[in-house]
This record gives sequence, C-alpha cells and structure tokens, in this order.
Amino acid sequence: MFARITMFARINRHLATRLHSLAQRYPRIARYLGFARQRRGPLVTLFVITAHVVGFSHSMSAIKDTRTPQGAIAWVISLNTFPYVAVPAYWIFGHDDFDSYISARSAGIDEVRPLAETLIAEIKEVALPPSGSNDLMQTLGNLSSLPVTTGNHADLLIDGEETFRAIFEAIDSAEKYILLQSYIIRADTLGTRLKQRLIEKAEAGVKVYVLYDDYGSFDLDEAFAADLEAAGARVNSFMNLEGKANRFQLNFRNHRKIAVIDGKTAFIGGHNFGDEYLGEHEVLTPWRDSHMRLTGPVVTCVQLPFVEDWRWATGEIPPDLDWDIVSPDDAPGEMHAVCIPSGPADPVETCAMFYQAAIHAAKERIWITTPYFVPDNAIVQALQLASIRGVDVKILIPQLNDSQLVHYSSFSYLEEMETTGVEVWRFNDGFLHQKVMLIDDDVTAIGSSNLDNRSFRLNFEVNVAIKDTGFASEVEAMLTRDFKNSHQTGAEVLERKSEFFKLKVRVARLLAPIQ
Repeated sequence: MFARITMFARINRHLATRLHSLAQRYPRIARYLGFARQRRGPLVTLFVITAHVVGFSHSMSAIKDTRTPQGAIAWVISLNTFPYVAVPAYWIFGHDDFDSYISARSAGIDEVRPLAETLIAEIKEVALPPSGSNDLMQTLGNLSSLPVTTGNHADLLIDGEETFRAIFEAIDSAEKYILLQSYIIRADTLGTRLKQRLIEKAEAGVKVYVLYDDYGSFDLDEAFAADLEAAGARVNSFMNLEGKANRFQLNFRNHRKIAVIDGKTAFIGGHNFGDEYLGEHEVLTPWRDSHMRLTGPVVTCVQLPFVEDWRWATGEIPPDLDWDIVSPDDAPGEMHAVCIPSGPADPVETCAMFYQAAIHAAKERIWITTPYFVPDNAIVQALQLASIRGVDVKILIPQLNDSQLVHYSSFSYLEEMETTGVEVWRFNDGFLHQKVMLIDDDVTAIGSSNLDNRSFRLNFEVNVAIKDTGFASEVEAMLTRDFKNSHQTGAEVLERKSEFFKLKVRVARLLAPIQ
C-alpha cells in the first residue's frame, strides 16, 4: 500500500510540474481555468489534491457498483492514477446502476408483462417441444425466456444495398404499422430516403413508430423528428439525456436494430441508417455488414423487445399491434428460430451467456465475425477449450477499425488464441461490421451484439438464432468469401511492433472491462 501511495505521489509531482509549465506557457488559458499567474503554484497543488481526493472517492463507488471485478479494477486504477481524465469519464460512463429501468422491467413493466405472458403461452402452440437433450436452441430459448419456434423463414441480406432495398420494400408494402428501432439514424442521404418513405406511409394512415438511441444518434437534428411527427409518425429517443438526472447516463445504450412490418416481417442485423452503411464513409470503406429478413412466428418474438423499449421510453404501449401467432398450417417456412434480447436489466448476463452457450455447444466448427473483439476471460477460455476439443474455431475481425482502443486491445489476445489453435483473421477489404456466428453445419446467429464487454453488460442488444442446414450453408458461403478477403494473424505480428505500440496494447487490455 505504501509503495502505491509513493507511486501516486511521484505521478502527482510530475503532473503538477507539467501543469505549472503549461500555466506559464499559456497564461490566458490558465486565467480562464482559474489559475491566477501570481498564485499558480498553490492553485495547481490544490487542483491536484482535489482531483485525487475525488478520484479516490469515486474509486470506492466503482468497487461497490461496477458489475464485474475486472471493471472495478480498471476504474480503480484509472481513477487513482489519472483522475483528471478518469473522473469526468466516470461521471459519463461509469454509472452501472440503471435502477429505474431494472425496477420497471423486473416489476413487470406493468403493462407489458401480461401481454408477454399471454404471447408466450400462445407461441408455445407453434414452439418446439423440449428436446430433453443439451440442445443449443433449447438452451437459448431458456436463456431468453422466449420459446424456440418452427415454421419460420430467413433470408440472408449481405451489405447495405441489399439490406436497405429489402427494408424499404417492406416499408412501402406496410398496411397497418411500422416499428423501427436503430442505434444510429442520420439525417444524411440514406436517412432522408428512410424519412420520406415513413412520411408517405404515415400520411397514408399507417402507424409509424421510430425509436433511436441518444448516444448513437447524437447528431440527428430536430427537424428529422419534427418532419415525421408532422406527418403523424411517433418518434422517440430511448433515453432522454436532458436534465440533471440523465445527462451523464451515456453508458447504457440501446444498440438494437429492429424493423417490424405489420407484425408479419422483421429485420435483424448489424446495419444502422447512415450513408457509411452503403460504403460512403471517407475512411471506413467498403463497409461489410450482414442483416436478415424474417417471417413466421419468430417475428412476434422480435416485436416484443421493441414494445418493451417503447414502453420504457414513452410510458405507452403501441396500440393495435398484431399479436396473432402464425399457425403451423400458414407458416412460411420450416426453420427453427429463437429471439434472444439482452440488456443490463436482465437478471443474468444474457448476451455473454449467449456466446458462451454457442461456443460450448460447437462440436465441429464455430466461426465468429465481430468488429470489436474484446472478450472477457470466460469467453477467452471457452474459445480455447473449444479448440482443444478439436473444434474449428475462427474469429474474423477488421484490419481497419473505427476504435483505436479496440484495435490495440485485439492484439493482446493473439498469443492466447494462438496457444490453443484458435485462428484469428483480419478482414482486408474495408471495415467489417457484421455480427455473425456459424455453429457446426446447422445453426446461425445474426444480430446486433459484439464480442465485447459493452455488448455483454452495458448495451441493449437483440440476436436471432436460426437452425436450418440450408440457411447455414448460405452463411458458410458468405463467410468463406470473407475469409478469402482476409489474412490470418498471430502473436508474431505483435512481436514485430515497436515497444511503444506494445505498451499501448497492454494499457488497452487493462482497460478492456470498461471499453
């Protein structure tokens, strides 16, 4: 303990000296920040002491409130070592207590729970009976509390042009209502195309509900929502960030991408609504992503998390939605499907367990594609154990990334993966954003979640798993093409880097639990 105090004191003296030097060099900025030149020494000292006292105080809060020991350790180290940066970051990103949402959801979301219970009872009529074996789909159904249904059909949608064409065609065909939820909605060319279609449908009498995340859609101008509302559509953010109670609650984000048309067709995947998803980003291009179109009983299951989120954001349940379950005689296909919504309000870490269940269930192969590869120890060990069992384990991540911290973190896992034969590949042809899993030759999962702590414990996500050999073969062909546009990477890549690069990798790994 004494050694740590001595270390922090040395760092404090160094930073105080630097602040003193900067105050002399930039007197106007110093005066603006309250550092009067004639009193800069005492004020700098007071600032340093205050910062560390506040950092220490918040570190006690982090120990008590952070959901994982790894996250608590990361916050404690940063808050006590670099409080000048870490304290403001903790104010914004460190709050893991989402009590209001948890209370509303665990108490029943009073209006939604009866609906959900009735719905689940009806879905069981077209649900698969429990297999009695350790079946992955049944495990995922138990995890999500939503039944595994049969009679479904899924279409694989590859990249933006195909995905948005399918979504826009479905919107154009809507007769009763449109439920649209996205982490990012931009008022750019693609967003304008979306808005115009929604306005046309709203003016034609179709009920339109749009839900977006405040953080992801931070640059969405007020005119976008105003134009939709003027046409009769309903537009809401998931969490209002205005007011003292909410302005620092940026850590819990609704990362779900859901579209439901008339209760008959649903879309799930990695695409948000922005021009970059059409490959028009100035740096991250081409943009590689995947989505899927769903029909059948699973659509009703996908509709449920949207309604829960809308109820949370507005206090209302959209009226007159279609909750009739497709009968087996009218089912559009034969695929087995289960919807797995997840979020920080769940009684267990649903998203992390979703990945663990898939990895542990794999007998011959598990291929995972993710833009953000920052797994926790449980996932790392599950991947290693699968490879030791003889499973073909491949992880596909981007070479080009939109997060430097995630990019550095990913290098820190190469040696661990390589030791047990887990293959890590980097995608060469643009930015890889898809979130896809292929398990053996019959199960595929596509959705919004990444292989990182944020998706595991902080974001609201939704995935759908499909059991069907035909659909799995389509996904296999898609991923095989992706691997051909990639290169395998290992620990030797990091060894060739500079010592400074390796230091950044180590620091990024320490911060992995709070990324």
